[in-house]
Amino acid sequence: MTGPARVVAVVGPTATGKSDLAVDLALALGGEVVNADSMQLYAGMDVGTAKLTVEERRGVPHHLLDVWPVTRTASAAAYQELARGVLDDLLARGVTPVVVGGSGLYLRAALDDLSFPGTDPALRARLEDDLARDGAPALHARLAALDPAAAARMEPTNGRRVVRALEVVTLTGAMPGRLTSYAPVYDAVHVGLDRDDLAERVAERVDRMWEQGLLEEVAGLDGLREGVTAGRALGYAQALAQLDGALTEQQAKEATVVATRRFVRRQRSWFRRDPRIAWLPRDGREREHALALL
Repeated sequence: MTGPARVVAVVGPTATGKSDLAVDLALALGGEVVNADSMQLYAGMDVGTAKLTVEERRGVPHHLLDVWPVTRTASAAAYQELARGVLDDLLARGVTPVVVGGSGLYLRAALDDLSFPGTDPALRARLEDDLARDGAPALHARLAALDPAAAARMEPTNGRRVVRALEVVTLTGAMPGRLTSYAPVYDAVHVGLDRDDLAERVAERVDRMWEQGLLEEVAGLDGLREGVTAGRALGYAQALAQLDGALTEQQAKEATVVATRRFVRRQRSWFRRDPRIAWLPRDGREREHALALL
């Protein structure tokens, strides 16, 4: 490919340095960054999501940060509509979008030809009540009885995903299969970052979150407890438990480390299936390696 790609996607697991690389590439290409981290969409969720500060953005415009209140339930379909609007506007102005994040489904929602089943607010509310009363494993067992293949694709403890799967199965009769078809909507180059030392980096990041005031941030977020998505975010759920006295600080931090490392494993599994991603060497020249692919 000659010249910069129409869209650059910077992907990979948590704590690999994607946000900084995205800024580097945007500066080199005269581009702008488009967020594809589902939790960075929420206003006020800064420390726990490692959202870049204004200074760290180095003058590069960033889109789709702080667009939702913490009480809003996130969905890939809603994000898709927002992201496509931003991408189309940037491309129409001749600006290279640099899409960055570790939320694999959101990245694919933005860039690939995916459609999402509809939703039924009343049904979703009933399922959320069932989740609160019975717990995620019980709902997962219900899903397994209706659609064993769908149940096998998700962890029994992931209540949010189980609720959504039950909603879709109830409405349509079955969950869509694995997302193995990579039909693009945009001309894009995908570059990936990963590291061998992520287990240690995750632990360091969690310590830093508490040092930088995660507990105070959580205490000041009105409506976080009612947020179906935001209230269960990594670090935020554990901080709420600490504020409630259910966990000590050390227990909250340890639980966050364990949950984040589990999430990293799922991210790796998701991204490694995508044959389009060019994984960059970690030699300090990631920017140059990425630009050479454009």
